[in-house]
Parts: sequence; structure tokens; C-alpha cells
Amino acid sequence: MIPGMNAKQAKQMERQMKKMGMNMQDLPGVKEVIIRFEDKELIISDAEVNLMNVMGQETYQITGHAVEVDIETELIIPKEDIEMVANQGNVSEEEAEKALLSTNGDLAEAILKLNQ
Repeated sequence: MIPGMNAKQAKQMERQMKKMGMNMQDLPGVKEVIIRFEDKELIISDAEVNLMNVMGQETYQITGHAVEVDIETELIIPKEDIEMVANQGNVSEEEAEKALLSTNGDLAEAILKLNQ
């Protein structure tokens, strides 16, 4: 309910919304809402979620306290890259992998680093 609005006003507003093809409902039992970005997550615990349907288009309204969490991604280096850097740098595959990890997988930079 909207703050400052009494129950009668809320019912009138609900009827008007239905006349315009709008339907709104609470989604009970929602424990958490997570919005994922490329490098972080927005976690909303104990969220209140409302679903509004306007002429077939669904819109979700989320209310609650959000906490931002950074996502740690693990760098996976293909075996072919390790072999190529090892060959170009004339080092073992273990050393090549360490160089690739320290350069975030940049092949050219890893080779240059090993040849210094």
C-alpha cells in the first residue's frame, strides 16, 4: 500500500488500474533477489516483490535493502596457450602458466616477461 493512502483509496486505485488493463499482485515467500552484473552482484535479502502486468508486459518491483558483492572470477588458461608460451619463452609449461596468470592470460605480455 502507498504511504498516506487509506484502504478505501487503495481499493479505488486498484479498480482503476484493472479498468486500464493493469494487474498488480504481491509475490509471497520471496527470500532473496539477486541481480548479477559482469563484475558484481546486488543481493536484496528479505525482499518484497510485486508483479505488475500491463497488457501482457510484466514488470517486477523490488523493495528491500541491497548489498553489493564483488564477483571473483577464476582465470582459465587453455592448454594450447600454455604450450605456445612455453615454446616461445623456452621455459617449462609450469613457468609459462605462471607468466600467463600474472599477465591475466595476455600471451604477448607473458612471452615478453619470460624473455627479459
